[in-house]
Amino acid sequence: MKNLIIILSVIFLYSCNNMNVTPPIAKKVEKKLEIHNDIRTDNYYWLNQRENPEVISYLEEENNYKEIKLKSTEKFQKNLFQEMKSRIKEDDNSVPYFLNDYWYVTKYEKSKEYPIYTRKYMNLDAEEEILLDVNVLAKDYDYYQISGISISPDNKKMAFGVDTLSRRIYTIKVKDLDTGEMYPDKIDGVNSYTTWAADSKTMFYTGKDEQTLRSDKIFRHNLGENQDDDELIYDEEDETFSTFVYPSKSREYIMIGSSSTMSTEYRFLSSNTPLDTFKIIQKRERGLEYSPSHVGDMFYISTNMNGSTNFKLVRTPISSPEKSNWKDVIPHRKDVLIEDTDFFNDFMVIGERSNGLLKIRIKSWDGKQDYYIDLSSQFDFEDETYSASIGYNPNFNTNLLRYSFTSLTTPYSIIDYNLITKDEEVQKQQEVLGGSFNTKNYTSERVFATAHDGVQIPISIVRHIETELSPNTPLLQYGYGSYGYTRDPSFSSIRLSLLDRGFVFAIAHVRGGEYLGRAWYENGRMLSKKNTFKDFISSSKFLIEKGYTSSEHLYAEGGSAGGLLMGAIMNMAPDLYNGVIAAVPFVDVVTTMLDDTIPLTSGEWDEWGNPNDKEYYEYMKSYSPYDNLLETEYPNTLVTTGLHDSQVQYWEPAKWVAKLRQYHKGENIILLHTNMETGHSGSSGRFEALKEVAMEYAFLFMLEGITK
Repeated sequence: MKNLIIILSVIFLYSCNNMNVTPPIAKKVEKKLEIHNDIRTDNYYWLNQRENPEVISYLEEENNYKEIKLKSTEKFQKNLFQEMKSRIKEDDNSVPYFLNDYWYVTKYEKSKEYPIYTRKYMNLDAEEEILLDVNVLAKDYDYYQISGISISPDNKKMAFGVDTLSRRIYTIKVKDLDTGEMYPDKIDGVNSYTTWAADSKTMFYTGKDEQTLRSDKIFRHNLGENQDDDELIYDEEDETFSTFVYPSKSREYIMIGSSSTMSTEYRFLSSNTPLDTFKIIQKRERGLEYSPSHVGDMFYISTNMNGSTNFKLVRTPISSPEKSNWKDVIPHRKDVLIEDTDFFNDFMVIGERSNGLLKIRIKSWDGKQDYYIDLSSQFDFEDETYSASIGYNPNFNTNLLRYSFTSLTTPYSIIDYNLITKDEEVQKQQEVLGGSFNTKNYTSERVFATAHDGVQIPISIVRHIETELSPNTPLLQYGYGSYGYTRDPSFSSIRLSLLDRGFVFAIAHVRGGEYLGRAWYENGRMLSKKNTFKDFISSSKFLIEKGYTSSEHLYAEGGSAGGLLMGAIMNMAPDLYNGVIAAVPFVDVVTTMLDDTIPLTSGEWDEWGNPNDKEYYEYMKSYSPYDNLLETEYPNTLVTTGLHDSQVQYWEPAKWVAKLRQYHKGENIILLHTNMETGHSGSSGRFEALKEVAMEYAFLFMLEGITK
């Protein structure tokens, strides 16, 4: 009888849809947090108890409430999902790449969620060898992620990492490619990638701190032995650094790197002598960043040494690689950021960002050639919203450079460029199925808004050519602005579902990213972090003033650190947006950055500041979304998270929503969606993730009154 009553109650709630449905109210358990003679009261601190049934119950209540409020969009969500899925080529292959006698191809088959990894010996017409069919491996799991595939130098073994929880904690396994059987080796609780020594028996991998998940140790493993017998090679004791191991492009050296926000340090060892001791290139110095590549008897190093804010390229002999021997190859330039480099037998390739745009520079070793690839020769574009990047080029002894190109209106393309003849061939362009897509039906532009301090903020914009700009036009503005990560303008077939229904999409290239060089990043972190938020708001006001939209039809979206951006702008300008999507948002900044027992805290003090220092504590507290909620009407808000998120713990968005409900005034809806099976990156299948996007789009369309 009791179960029947519960069922009837649920049916009643769903039948009511949005009528008089009361949102969940989390209980309050007072928790006082004191530092620097300042006391913060956190009534929802208890939500960090992942194993507490009350916590799970609350998250499920929020999920149920979200389902009720979005009930009217259920059919629309399904249609959107099918629409987005229908544009994707289901039976698809990656562009083959050649490495150590084999061509490697990743395949997707129709109606299957996961990739199939294959290779062919010497010739693309040779018999296909299936290395891993992830669809078979994943069939009994809600979440299954393969990462870090690494083939041994003798081509007979394959190491790979498996994550079945979505917390980026992997188990490394090794497959015998001759027999198809798995080796007994099983390395648990580590990063996914393995670096092989030249003997194809010795492996190096990165361990994780069990509590903080910081990558803190490098181990050496002998194939066939137990993990307990592995030798600790390097222990990164500085809690602000993380470490990693990888092979040089030449495969002649095994490299160990350690990095923090402000500093890096590298060690190297000949792959032929894996039992020897690693030698350091240059000891770490506060503020010194460098990244080495092996070419012949030299290391070529991208570095910010001696005030080279936008980095320069130097070289140094392997025999004595320390900083005193670094000689300039490409000097520092104030207006050009060296973003990427690659090296070949006869050429070096440099990715240079200038005025927000990445250009690919080709420079021959003999000094006779120094030029930029003419991107416009291959692609017809009239605006400055494109994105180009150096691709995956594993071979040193080749004259073919692989690079990629995309724009807001041009699907992603992979191009092979002949460094000798300058001929190029598009190996693949992303197919958009369905028959209705035509790049000429969309238009893009780049405009500049004026920030609070007079700085010009670039905004990349795309819309359907039939969408007229007016105060009634819906516009979704995206932002990130942290870690120096640049959100370049790129094509999305999924986004067409927005554009074809009259939405404009805009990317605000706010400070905190590196769109306009390293200084653009430096002016959006630490004690300048508020520039990120103010830039986004200035961009919004600009779009309204110029008639692209109005506050009644303006929407904002950001995820992770971009979710922090969303929380901040909601407090700073709550009446500027009709709706906000905050994905896995980092919103409880002070509490998290004071807790060095959880992942990604101590290693990020140089990004946000260490709140154990009063100056940083007060500044951080002044913008932390969770600590600055107002009694006001907030925009309609959809917040998403994953129960197993290891980067932004689920309780940050959960606490934020609970507190938002306490302070929010008015009729706008606040929704929390928790994926109970996944973590920071959402579902592992290529199509399952689209269901969450369909939900987010349906939320926006519902607010706009768009029903199909």
